[in-house]
Amino acid sequence: MGMYDRILVPTDGSDGVERAVRHAVDLAVQHGATVHALYVVNSASYAGMPMESSWEGIDEMLRGDAESAVSLVEALGDDYDVPVETSVIDGSPSPEIVRYAEDNDCDLIVMGTHGRGGIDRLLLGSVAEKVVRSSTVPVLTVRVADAT
Repeated sequence: MGMYDRILVPTDGSDGVERAVRHAVDLAVQHGATVHALYVVNSASYAGMPMESSWEGIDEMLRGDAESAVSLVEALGDDYDVPVETSVIDGSPSPEIVRYAEDNDCDLIVMGTHGRGGIDRLLLGSVAEKVVRSSTVPVLTVRVADAT
């Protein structure tokens, strides 16, 4: 058994976050760990939308983004024979990331500190910062380039 058995990598599907994901997969290879890919659909951001805009449509789009973001992590895991478990949950990113890590006995959280997603900017620095402050699980932050 390595030092890490379960490594959590929150993703927002942006190009920049791939660097953090690669880091997580590398560590998983070295430690024989499983990678948990987590996408938090931040529904609160859409609370202020006018009623006419179809919530179903937005929700479907967000779920589509989420599914493709976590399948990118799965694909990378496959390349290196690393098992990947994926989860898509609704909520406020920082507390949900911390809760997931604690509930699933993760040994490490690997976070990009500057990925900008499309419609919801999951991994802005402030999310990583809040996770670092409130998590009992160690957090490794990976500076990622802004996608141009």
